[in-house]
Amino acid sequence: MEFTYMTEEEGLPVEKLLRDRWRLGRKTVHELRMADSVKLADGSQIRWNEPLQAGTALSIRLPESKSDYIPEIGELDVVHEDPHCLIVHKPASLAVHPNEPGGTGTLMNRVISRFGPYAEHVHRLDKGTSGLVLVARHPVAKAVFDRMLEEKAIRRTYVAETAGPFKKQSGTVSAPIGRDRHHATRRRVSPSGQHAVTHYKVIGGSGSRAIIELELDTGRTHQIRVHLAHLGHPIIGDVLYGGRPSPDGSYRLHAAKLSFLHPFTGELLDAEDPLRPEWLLS
Repeated sequence: MEFTYMTEEEGLPVEKLLRDRWRLGRKTVHELRMADSVKLADGSQIRWNEPLQAGTALSIRLPESKSDYIPEIGELDVVHEDPHCLIVHKPASLAVHPNEPGGTGTLMNRVISRFGPYAEHVHRLDKGTSGLVLVARHPVAKAVFDRMLEEKAIRRTYVAETAGPFKKQSGTVSAPIGRDRHHATRRRVSPSGQHAVTHYKVIGGSGSRAIIELELDTGRTHQIRVHLAHLGHPIIGDVLYGGRPSPDGSYRLHAAKLSFLHPFTGELLDAEDPLRPEWLLS
């Protein structure tokens, strides 16, 4: 694929754009250079270490890449689409990606069927969680979005229905999360676990039911589920973490919003999932 990029920083050479701003690996940068993949928008050659003026239009041509997912036709709700990324809705009960090579029946199988040959998820949701998933459409975008996620430049907002009421209407849970040695899939708050931070705010509900808005500083496995259970307010339906059963057997957690400054267009992308779960509408 080929796209045009407008430089934003005065005096930034192509080499530094790729390696320092986009954090591409040394091998990838070398391959792009050897393939003469970056030129001025008019097609003329460019020196990779020459400082560029802000607003310089670059034409960047990327080699064809292919993901390993098996294409599989299925319902797919696309909330945002551009040449660099997709934001798609994942239903509850659908996994983001296969657990083994050649696996099917997941969100990424559907994505690659419609948008292949290359697509890779930037983050994941637990199988039982519904909501928005960011997908990179080329390897450079994947590297850039991975770096943004690591640096907390992608804002992720969730909503959950939990046991209530809360004594504090807002707060932060900073508690490390590790594996539960007594259960193969469960996680728990553990002093030896990975650093994990979740911010929460009560936005609705009454009596024994509360609707909570949450934002993550980190993205540990089952983080929201573990932290809410740690607070004494497990998610309704999340019986793995002590939540009371829901009528349909699912648990009530939804990835409602994604917001970030688009690294290739410079625009603020603020996406909200229009497909709200029934429990959030009631």
